[in-house]
Amino acid sequence: MIDNIENHGLLLAIIIKANYKKEGISFFTPGDFSQQLGYMNRAKGYIIEPHVHNLVERKVTLTQEVLYIKSGKVRVDFYSDERTYLESRIVETGDVILLAAGGHGFEILEDTEIIEIKQGPYCGDEDKVRFDHSPEKINLISKKQ
Repeated sequence: MIDNIENHGLLLAIIIKANYKKEGISFFTPGDFSQQLGYMNRAKGYIIEPHVHNLVERKVTLTQEVLYIKSGKVRVDFYSDERTYLESRIVETGDVILLAAGGHGFEILEDTEIIEIKQGPYCGDEDKVRFDHSPEKINLISKKQ
């Protein structure tokens, strides 16, 4: 299952649940995102031709990050750019989430291992603004898997 989280037409995040399966190749992000998120399902013997990537200068103005939940369970809270709490989702072992826009916070619900992929280099305090992470009432959206 693919779960797109939006706020007023702005794509905040994409969650690929661990049970997602489809033949071939699919990309879930628009072409202008600085992180491209895709999925491949190829049969034994399929050949991906050897290749190198060209040097292409790109301008990155917003950090987008991908989290792979190696093990465990996490509640992800989504916020608008104005820091208003919107809703929450649960991601767990095997799920992948692209955090594309808006704000986000996390509560680790079980012992959890996460692999994070984002653009570098990391700019320290220039990279993010922290704010209170205490929604009064959690609006947990559960999508059918």
